[in-house]
Amino acid sequence: MVRKNLDERIFNAVGYPFVGILAIICFIPFLLILASSFSSEQSIIQHGYSLFPREFSLEGYKLVFENPESILRSYGVTLLVTVVGTGLAVFIGLMTGYVLQRPDFEWRNRFSFFFFFTTLFSGGLVPYYIMCVKYYGLKNSIWALILPSLVSVWNILLAKGFMRGIPFAIVESAKIDGAGDIRIFIQLILPLSKPVVATLGLFTALGYWNDWYHAMLFISDDKLYPLQYFLYKLLGDIQAIRSIMEQSGEYIASFPVESLKMALTVVVTGPIIFLYPFVQKYFVKGLTIGAVKG
Repeated sequence: MVRKNLDERIFNAVGYPFVGILAIICFIPFLLILASSFSSEQSIIQHGYSLFPREFSLEGYKLVFENPESILRSYGVTLLVTVVGTGLAVFIGLMTGYVLQRPDFEWRNRFSFFFFFTTLFSGGLVPYYIMCVKYYGLKNSIWALILPSLVSVWNILLAKGFMRGIPFAIVESAKIDGAGDIRIFIQLILPLSKPVVATLGLFTALGYWNDWYHAMLFISDDKLYPLQYFLYKLLGDIQAIRSIMEQSGEYIASFPVESLKMALTVVVTGPIIFLYPFVQKYFVKGLTIGAVKG
């Protein structure tokens, strides 16, 4: 049996309760949202948000799924963008990071500085919009939701820092055996980089899943609306209807605006939450190693 020293026992005695309290504080807002999504509009107006539904109601979800074709189509667009975008973005980030950390690449420091330099300045929104629409032809294209987020300097630097810990002797041994660079990267480097692959995959997938900004800029065809932007538009329409009802003196308590907001939040965030357990095994290791050596 391994006995823990005094410092470790003090750390555990303070750390576990502290982390537990933080977890509860982080969980309470989700519980409030979930409970409010199943509450009636009248109970929310009278009693405010609560941890458990005072009057159970499904009116918010009924409104969300009133037109199932539209929301399912938006789900499909978001899933396509998230899967394709995450796969391409992670692969590009890993390949670039692998090249930039190789000691036999003479210009690795110059290219690293170039990538870092682009994070300090931006060309501005108007030139960015003109370039994407006029020269790249991304207006009302599914690629408008994928290409702008495809290359992330943060991903590249994180991958570079992690792969620096992989001994270069492995690459040299493989080369002596006759392996090419692509084969070395796919069959040797990638299997050793599972933690950083999981970390980049999670962050990138979250970014694509929650992205509504590029849809607002480049998409006007409602058949290409991603889920976030579709729900944003739906919520805006509901707010407009509520304002009209208030001005006309209609009884607005029966219109479930607050419970609809919470139901929308549950519908949007629900599926992506299940991604975290699959990458949790590698997530912390990939993030910390990349942070220390980046």
